[in-house]
Amino acid sequence: MSLLTASAKIFAAYTAVKVRRRSEDAVSTQQKVFSSLVKTGSKTSFGKEHGMHAQMNDAEFSKNIPVRDYEGIKKYIEQIMEGESDVLWKGRPMYLSKTSGTTSGIKYIPITKDSLPNHIGTTREALAMYMHETSKTDFLKGKLIFLSGSPELDSKNGIPTGRLSGIVNHHIPSYLKRNQLPSYKTNCIEDWEEKVEKICDETIGQNMSLISGIPPWVQMYFDKMIHRTGKKIKDVFPGFSLFVYGGVNYEPYRKKLEDSIGKKIDSIELYPASEGFIAYQDSQQRNDLLLNTDSGIFYEFIPAAEYFDANPARLSLKDVAIGINYAIVLSNNAGLWAYSLGDTVKFTSVNPYRIVITGRISQYISAFGEHVIVQEVEQALLKTVSEFHGEVVEFTVAPQVNPPGDELPYHEWFIEFSKLPDNIETFSLALDESLQQKNIYYRDLIAGKIIQSLKIRLLQKDSFIRYMKSIGKLGGQNKVPRLSNDRKIADELSSFIPN
Repeated sequence: MSLLTASAKIFAAYTAVKVRRRSEDAVSTQQKVFSSLVKTGSKTSFGKEHGMHAQMNDAEFSKNIPVRDYEGIKKYIEQIMEGESDVLWKGRPMYLSKTSGTTSGIKYIPITKDSLPNHIGTTREALAMYMHETSKTDFLKGKLIFLSGSPELDSKNGIPTGRLSGIVNHHIPSYLKRNQLPSYKTNCIEDWEEKVEKICDETIGQNMSLISGIPPWVQMYFDKMIHRTGKKIKDVFPGFSLFVYGGVNYEPYRKKLEDSIGKKIDSIELYPASEGFIAYQDSQQRNDLLLNTDSGIFYEFIPAAEYFDANPARLSLKDVAIGINYAIVLSNNAGLWAYSLGDTVKFTSVNPYRIVITGRISQYISAFGEHVIVQEVEQALLKTVSEFHGEVVEFTVAPQVNPPGDELPYHEWFIEFSKLPDNIETFSLALDESLQQKNIYYRDLIAGKIIQSLKIRLLQKDSFIRYMKSIGKLGGQNKVPRLSNDRKIADELSSFIPN
């Protein structure tokens, strides 16, 4: 056993004990986090403006500090970028994480000296939990690849600014940095297709043991590697043993990725965001994620059904229930206060607190009152694809409210298959029935002839890659929205439907 793997096992055992104790006392831990946050926040200009004080309780906090999205905090971010200190948090941020917003254009999320350990340490904690449970450490001996955004940083009035993955890249521990690929030069390439080609150049012939990235972009890398070598990934990289991913639900991509690899492989799901590292998969025996309750983030949860109400309930951790769809609201030691993350989750356990990601509060279809969410369409598609022996590359769904002629409205599914189902017409009917079983409102609309059954539009190969490239969002942390309430994406994708 090498010194590295021996040290890793000791660290993993220590981490597992720490995580278990923290998980058993999550509610109390959250209150300590809250008290620490408001104590510091009370000294900022935001805190003074909102009557924040060191003895503030949850109820007073909810009363004084409204839930905001990025548009709501944008003026404070602009003050920070103009050079002001002590605006949202003490001093000035170490970094500004640059990310794309659905309504705000580019967003700049502060990362402070206090919040940086949340972003850096949580991945290390997830790997430690994996090593402790499985006793597998061989992945540390090979090369590690992190498919990420460019580590090159710009500056906003003296604050280094860039993609979260690029910022984190500067803080990878030295013992991992030695084995990290791709090279810094290649990682700085902005054009994603060119970057993936260069990554293939650098990794062919290497002992790749851990690969990390967003599933669709990892699949793109695998496709190019298979095209070059004519081999499955397991034969290109015999030592590849661990896949670490986040950003999207893995399940729609699992079958194709595993087919590309040529074998089943251990995987760890992470839930990172520029606003904070929320949760991670701590066991290979479970598919849910352990909530990160002691890392400078205080959580509130709004029932998704109430989110757009005038005064929705804001629940702390002790008040949540299993199986309810919640929108996440967080306050953290980067100076985000009652910030609406935009994601929705459900609790699968409250001892310890575990979640699954169900979608985005803005990504749903309710053009007719059905309120279909991402989790429902993903589960319906997965079930039906499996039954009809198909393989999906990517998909998105939009309502067709005004079809031509006398047709009833319908949900329009744009799907790129790598392997067509056995019978596309029967597949379509089965998919619709599966969605009806998951959403009673959708079923009632079909039964009441308010809408008709869904329609599938088959897309050409690489349609989603071409679409994402056309809007300047190919690769990195960018993801295709699963659901839309408008026709913007649908109309663009219509040009990729074969004649």
